[in-house]
Amino acid sequence: MTKDQSKERAEERAEERVADRSTVAVLGPGGVGGLLAALVARAGHRVICLAGDETARALRTDGIRVRSGRFGDFTAAVEADTELREPVDACLISVKHTALDAALERVRPEVLGDGLLVPFLNAVEHPAALRARYGAARVAPAVIRVESTRTAPGVIEHGSPFAEIDLTGESVPRGRLDALARVLAAAGPAGPTVRVLDDEAATLWAKMSFLAPFALLTTRYGVPLGEVRTGHREELTSLVAETAAVSRACGAPADPAVALARYDAFPPDTKSSMQRDAEAGRPLELDAIGGALLRAAERHGVAVPVARGLVRELEELERNRRR
Repeated sequence: MTKDQSKERAEERAEERVADRSTVAVLGPGGVGGLLAALVARAGHRVICLAGDETARALRTDGIRVRSGRFGDFTAAVEADTELREPVDACLISVKHTALDAALERVRPEVLGDGLLVPFLNAVEHPAALRARYGAARVAPAVIRVESTRTAPGVIEHGSPFAEIDLTGESVPRGRLDALARVLAAAGPAGPTVRVLDDEAATLWAKMSFLAPFALLTTRYGVPLGEVRTGHREELTSLVAETAAVSRACGAPADPAVALARYDAFPPDTKSSMQRDAEAGRPLELDAIGGALLRAAERHGVAVPVARGLVRELEELERNRRR
């Protein structure tokens, strides 16, 4: 057997193992991570949640309790630890970008083995940093569209009628992505909608082009989406156009009219996660979202005066809050 044939057979075995019964680690079992951990565990896979001592103890004792209109109310038994101690088939990363560096100390590259690292982050710049640390063939970026909140350790409120996942990874064998997608989609009688997409930049920027205007405006004015789209409609329209222009420059199609229609379809009391962080006094993902948008605009020569002004105002508000 040649070296290439051995590699292909190893990849096939990894795909078969994941499709059968996989071991999935979840770094950060909060609103998103806790929901995914519970769904994957309910589908019959082994789940190891990685968190601090208090959360890990709660999960080992009580499991994860989910309240969801779509998935039903249920409790899923999971394992929990403060760090990864054995190889896994996949490690889902669902921490805030502001906590990423510290959280990654729980997942040492030499322990992860050949498992996939699947970041669900509100950003576009993190895949390069993760690949430098863990290797290109192990990083499979993903985006998720869902409203899910951790109300206490191991208690998850899933509020949206949907949970949609896009999985990608320009340097990951397609078979491994397909196998992981089947694990995620099979979680329960009506599991998340999961797609495997070839274009990584388009996948990440599709989320970013929707998230950035939503996060920046709701946080800047401290109001839910309904008030943004009525009281700040002109600013919203301008910001959506700027973000779409940056997205297109980065190689990802973006239609401002479609984005505005999506905003208009959301319940008026919808809040962004950045706004919730501001209300709770937590660090903001401002650099990961607003900063990344400005850096991409600078690289491609796209004028973004509205975005630049909002980021500057939010930076000032954040400095004042921390004095």
